[in-house]
Amino acid sequence: MSWSVFIKNDEYQTLYSVNRVQYGGTYVAGGTNECNLNITYNYSKLFREVFPLNKDGNTTGLAWLEYKTGKESEPILAKAVERLGVRRDNDYWEATMGNAGFSLRILLSWAREFPNGRFSIC
Repeated sequence: MSWSVFIKNDEYQTLYSVNRVQYGGTYVAGGTNECNLNITYNYSKLFREVFPLNKDGNTTGLAWLEYKTGKESEPILAKAVERLGVRRDNDYWEATMGNAGFSLRILLSWAREFPNGRFSIC
């Protein structure tokens, strides 16, 4: 199981980054500029540790990003990446801090590139 995380414009169209991404649970060989990252659920526990609690005091993990703009999410993503680091394990599926942080670093780059874009998670 996994999430597909997008950043979209006001017309709900997926945006395209200046940077190519070839990473995630599934990805386009050779990379893509489409702001769509597939992230394994294996990182769920780590995401619950770095994202804010909801109004009820429950942890939402990656779902916290849903409908947030790049501008709103940038400081939280930056802190999460700093805390988790980005040193990847050879096994993408392994729930390491670096693997989770590397995924969030991609989302952080989109948040900075598209401050008015909104995250969408399916």
